[in-house]
Amino acid sequence: MNKLYPLKFKARFRDKIWGGQKINEVLGMDFGQLPNCGEAWVLSGVAENETIVSNGFLAGNELNELVEIYMDDLVGGKVYDAFENEFPILVKFIDANDWLSIQVHPDDDLALKRGLGNGKTEMWYIMSADDGSELISGFGAKVNQKTYLDHLKAKTLKQILNFEKVKEGDVFFMPAGRVHALGPGILLAEIQQTSDTTYRIYDWDRNDAQGRSRQLHTEEALEAIDYNVYDNYRTEYSKLKNQTVGVVDQKQFTTNVLNFNKPVLKNYEEIDSFVIYTCVAGSMEISYRAGMEKLAKGECMLIPNDLNLVELKPLTESKLLETFIL
Repeated sequence: MNKLYPLKFKARFRDKIWGGQKINEVLGMDFGQLPNCGEAWVLSGVAENETIVSNGFLAGNELNELVEIYMDDLVGGKVYDAFENEFPILVKFIDANDWLSIQVHPDDDLALKRGLGNGKTEMWYIMSADDGSELISGFGAKVNQKTYLDHLKAKTLKQILNFEKVKEGDVFFMPAGRVHALGPGILLAEIQQTSDTTYRIYDWDRNDAQGRSRQLHTEEALEAIDYNVYDNYRTEYSKLKNQTVGVVDQKQFTTNVLNFNKPVLKNYEEIDSFVIYTCVAGSMEISYRAGMEKLAKGECMLIPNDLNLVELKPLTESKLLETFIL
């Protein structure tokens, strides 16, 4: 069997009522005849939405097919035991040209109880943001289910939500259960559990091009929502250069940020997991045992578990999200 190598994939594009043009204009991805593009799924094992390899001898194969064939060699022993033939992480780029719906996702326990597979915990890395751009993360005032429903019915939900101004480089960890929404002017990278379950709780009373409103999931969301208030919704991390900086360390995934302008040697012998590189700025060469691949802003690469040693050589100052499962 041929040796595995760093894998790149063809993106899957989704037009959204709130989407814009930055997926093409900023990230250089051609989303064809779509009127806009809200999401580019660049690494996906979601059923019927798997991404397809675009480089090397495995080009044309779907991600989950490779998991089934290569198992531990691709994803790691613990990961394969836990998730079997479904790749457990979904990576997207999101362009918010308008407010996304206010929504919430179930956690693993609730998703299992409802027969939905995984829950949906995620993180956002802000790649760019227009002046004044903001997002919603959690509640700004203590509420219970009744208070929440009263505000939802009165269309005054904004009064109890927490709004955050954002800028490039900000990170927001969004555990399952946290009510959230993206505002206009934001381009980001999203790392999340493999799940497409979203409970939409408010959609700003808007209609699509056919005059139809989108479905809401008021009842389904009630048990999923975390009604607590937290001191800080922003994920703080060091902005050091040429060092691997920890950002998210959770059971669902670990993500580090690497901002570098010098070559970096990465040794993954102690990690029994695949590694995902999501390039959020710059471009680089990635050297491995049998060759070299290039990675640029707006691209994602999967480093197989059995590829323990790689060297990152920046072609310009670059920023990379490094994700794996411990």
